[in-house]
Amino acid sequence: MSAAREPLRRVVVAGGGQVGVLCAIAIRRALPACEVVVIGLAPEQSAFADRSATALPFTNRLHDRLGIGEDRIIREAGGSHRLVERLIGWGGEGQYETLSYGGASNPAQTTRFAREWGGGKQTGTVSRSPGSLAEVLAEAGRFCVPPGDVSTPLDEVDYALRWNPGAYRNILIAEARSIGVAHVHGDIAAIQPGDDGGIAVLSIAGQGELAADLFVDCSGPGAALLSVLAGYETQDWTAYLPVRRMMIAPPGQPMLALEDRTTLLAEGWLSEFAGRDGLQVALAMPDGLTREAAIRTLQSEPAEEIAISPGCASRPWLGNVVAIGDAAARFEPLGRCNLDLAHRQLDLLLELLPGRDVEPRERAEYNRRAGLMADAMRDTLGMAYAAPGARRVFGDTKRSDALATTLDQFTRRGRLPTREEAPFLSREYVGLLTALGFARGIPPQSRTADPREGEQAQSMFAAKARAALEYAPPYAQWLQAALSPAPRG
Repeated sequence: MSAAREPLRRVVVAGGGQVGVLCAIAIRRALPACEVVVIGLAPEQSAFADRSATALPFTNRLHDRLGIGEDRIIREAGGSHRLVERLIGWGGEGQYETLSYGGASNPAQTTRFAREWGGGKQTGTVSRSPGSLAEVLAEAGRFCVPPGDVSTPLDEVDYALRWNPGAYRNILIAEARSIGVAHVHGDIAAIQPGDDGGIAVLSIAGQGELAADLFVDCSGPGAALLSVLAGYETQDWTAYLPVRRMMIAPPGQPMLALEDRTTLLAEGWLSEFAGRDGLQVALAMPDGLTREAAIRTLQSEPAEEIAISPGCASRPWLGNVVAIGDAAARFEPLGRCNLDLAHRQLDLLLELLPGRDVEPRERAEYNRRAGLMADAMRDTLGMAYAAPGARRVFGDTKRSDALATTLDQFTRRGRLPTREEAPFLSREYVGLLTALGFARGIPPQSRTADPREGEQAQSMFAAKARAALEYAPPYAQWLQAALSPAPRG
């Protein structure tokens, strides 16, 4: 029998943004006897994961595991819920579709009739049945979080959370302090390499030296720790993802909505993000667009202008240094996926946490799976730029072999190849590709389907929709109750 490895004694997390602080919380909870220290480096301007005001449903489950209460985000961080994302204009002028989360959808949208005659809303004048319960609720402005301990008509509705990034980070800092995570403020003045190809000691300006068994680089796109190591290499995604500049408008008026929107225009794609602290609008621009044209599209002088250089670390774990978030992968915030990828990377690290002596096979497996995550995220964004409308705006972009196969199989055979570590479920990808204007092929097995299946499925869905609408109160009413202090008794 082999002896148990000595556990980690100290982990240093470089980066004081929301990614780094949540990473520190996660490691401290996984290893209560391990000292965890955060170096409070400020996030870079293009650190979209660290600056994100939202994530995808995976983060809700990660929060639950780490003791970050959703009710606290709602009360203390301006939290609200997103049920759907509207994609407008990606499949052609006037076309719009609705994307919901999770595997549950209206079965009528996948019947033979829907596939052959079209189930997507192509213009504002063409009606169709909603694609999911989430869409039904979003259009009605009704929702509440199910209690969890009893069955409700909303149990199959998945959702994403929004928040104010500064207030959310404050929640994480308070949680980190409460469980004993230490904090050091100061720039990294020097890095002493270790014998294993990693790092032995960091010198922190004004603070002295800091040694650790494991270093987690959450410092942002510059990858302050990983980038100094021998063997550090990056993959350039500029041929796959065409956006090099973004403009972000000053916050608008507070908006309470169960949807956000991403619209394809001749000037790029425009993101509209509803927040209790203000509507956030951003424009991602193609090459050649003048600043004046961008400002006209944004309808205001920008509060920020951000340069983007997409890519990822070829091996995000070198020696005893692991990169998470923007330090591992950099890309534009299309689909609001940046923080989702960071949290999936963190979840993978928790699964493969080493002892004091790193097992090379653990490191290799992390790099393999993290590489699959990054490639799948790049190709998910690449689907949008492969859409006919996007090609007219951004030009032709490079497609990986995996993405080319996915698009071919979807349009010819109506199926999706299985892909390891993909960020979305197959049904979510079907909705995404349809919303982007790709016509789904007809699977051979569907040709023998009972023609009555659509009517039966629609009847069942209509009953579910009625029950959901009857159960869910107006969202503003529910949120007001959630924000009100509980009566003392």
